[in-house]
Amino acid sequence: MTSHLDASRFTQDQQFEADIVIIGSGAGGGIAAEQFAQAGLKVLLLEEGAYYTRDDFVMEERWAYPNLYQEGAARKTRDQAIGILQGRTVGGSTTVNWTTSIRTPQPTLDYWQSEFGLKFTGVNELTPYFEKAEQRLNIKPWPVAPNANNSVVQHGCEALGWQYTVISRNVNGCANLGYCGMGCPINGKQSMLVSTIPAALALGATLISRLSVRKFSWQGDSITGLDAVAVDQHFQPRSDIKVSIKAKHYILAAGAIGSPAILLRSEVPNPSGRLGKHTYLHPSLISGALFAEDINGHAGAPQSIYSDQFVWPDSDHIGYKLEAAPVHPVLMATKLLGTGEQHAALMQQFNQLQVTIALMRDGFHPQSQGGSVLLDNQQQPVLDYPITDYLWQGARRALMSMAEMQFAAGAKQVLPIHHDARLYNSWHEARAAIERLPMQKYRQTVASAHVMGGCNMSANPAKGVVNQQGRHHQLQNLSIFDGSILPTSLGANPQLTIYGMTWLNCQRLLAELAKV
Repeated sequence: MTSHLDASRFTQDQQFEADIVIIGSGAGGGIAAEQFAQAGLKVLLLEEGAYYTRDDFVMEERWAYPNLYQEGAARKTRDQAIGILQGRTVGGSTTVNWTTSIRTPQPTLDYWQSEFGLKFTGVNELTPYFEKAEQRLNIKPWPVAPNANNSVVQHGCEALGWQYTVISRNVNGCANLGYCGMGCPINGKQSMLVSTIPAALALGATLISRLSVRKFSWQGDSITGLDAVAVDQHFQPRSDIKVSIKAKHYILAAGAIGSPAILLRSEVPNPSGRLGKHTYLHPSLISGALFAEDINGHAGAPQSIYSDQFVWPDSDHIGYKLEAAPVHPVLMATKLLGTGEQHAALMQQFNQLQVTIALMRDGFHPQSQGGSVLLDNQQQPVLDYPITDYLWQGARRALMSMAEMQFAAGAKQVLPIHHDARLYNSWHEARAAIERLPMQKYRQTVASAHVMGGCNMSANPAKGVVNQQGRHHQLQNLSIFDGSILPTSLGANPQLTIYGMTWLNCQRLLAELAKV
């Protein structure tokens, strides 16, 4: 059998059987595919997106966004208040992310233990599996000096006495181009696309791309099969081609919007009532700054410095992580403020623009319980995510912190990305203005590149969808290995957490399957 099949080219209905079927080829699915293929099992890896490789990646936004991202990089929450960037291609978001790799923070694991009975100690210790993932994917602190965009974060933190850290990146032979979000044209980024998936295929796994899984069939406590449809070149489902698949064990790794959607369409048991609920985003605020010198934020590693100065505040306030964001024309043009001459004037200063983002750590407070994945009348997922006053208070503090840091690093002017803001000439002026900005959706720009939760793990079936090993509490041959199982957001970029947790859970599942 050919190791890769493109479902858009199927001319008739198809049926497949495997030991393990994995739905989704991102951080969780990619790690799982290699683990189970190495164990000698017959593995089928399914991906709704297309199979593109380095030869296709042309470092242009106009090609990358429609081809590599969910909804052409225009996915938003149900009320359109938060933009969501998610990958949809072989390798998932690992193919288009900015390579930031951070282990799960210990305070997050401590919270999960107290609230959900999850103990990542002893045989469940994650550290060895982080180490395995770091070795497999060449995850190391970035040894090159940060680009000017990230240097602003470093210099601002140094001037203010704030904490900052050099970021570890999953790269090997990186040319420091800065176009990671458009797919790596030299295979320097060690995404699932160039690491675990080719290894799994070489070991006999089969990849089917452009295939949208619609729902599971189940009876009693078992999945009995799944139904899928081919999608066309625009990722629209084809009604003429049906695909049915049977496996001994089913692994759902379609992401924190896609995985709940499949389970909701399948009407699987949900006694906890938490399926699709408690979905988290690290809602992110943006602050622009103009410098006298060229920043050229499009060039160089997109993220190489972060600050955790504000991630773990007192229990009354939401924490947030400070990072830089790469500056590319379409990405910036859609986020910058104003219309006509005002917008054009900002874009003319594109090369002098530095961009900082603040990622809010949602899920740790009664007023920060995330959103809900719902199905629209086409049975497609939408995320309803209310922004509470608690979150808005955090957004205001985050804008303050970013402006203070940017001015401390030497910015001439700072522009909080808020529709009532303008360019401010000093920290004193910016602070007074930010105090008055109305914190309201559509006025305050909010974005996200991290989606977590919706199938959360819990030791107690009444408080979660899966157990600590990712096994579904009610369906014994279903595991979920992706960011949807996280009970809260992380306070850190999620890919390394998913790598380590999936690697551990694959080993636990393989041991159980060997007993059967």
